[in-house]
Amino acid sequence: MGLYRRYLAPILVDTACSPQALGRWRAKCVEDLSGQVVEIGFGAGRNLSFYPSTVTSLTAVEPSGGMRQRGTKRIEAFTGEFHWGGLDGQHLDLADNSFDAAVVTFSLCTIPDPALALHELRRVVRPGGELRVLEHGLAPDPAVAKWQHRLDPIEKVIADGCHLTRDCVALVEANGWSVTSKYQRFAPGPKPWSYLTSLRAN
Repeated sequence: MGLYRRYLAPILVDTACSPQALGRWRAKCVEDLSGQVVEIGFGAGRNLSFYPSTVTSLTAVEPSGGMRQRGTKRIEAFTGEFHWGGLDGQHLDLADNSFDAAVVTFSLCTIPDPALALHELRRVVRPGGELRVLEHGLAPDPAVAKWQHRLDPIEKVIADGCHLTRDCVALVEANGWSVTSKYQRFAPGPKPWSYLTSLRAN
């Protein structure tokens, strides 16, 4: 399992998060951001090319060494300041009120304690700052949700802890944030994996 998690899981997860159709979702998620941004669950840097030039500094948190390595070329192409901010989004070694915004994409599904991570982001984002989330999760269609619950134990093994059944809107609202806008729909692809939510909160 150690070799799988270190070498194969990063390839599989990065590939799953790379379809071109997701680019529009990623661009919408980070549009209009500015200043200093923290991103947890950075992965292999799939969001980097979509950040506007008004983002002057990005601090990335990512536990997987394999993912960090896969993101090297994307990091080198990023035009703003880039910093690594640690390995664990649940315990951020970052100062209070030090960021203008926080970004989480396809990571609340995997973080062992997403509530703790959301409270940590609340701590490090300045008053008036914003949270942007892009996530897959529990579908409103009962038939799809039934399959998501069936597949969830398998998903957690093959996708390095990913869950299919988390409700990201409920998670965000229950843990220090107020959702100001959200957009939800099925994206192309197998429905248990393709119910997406893009939201903003403050």
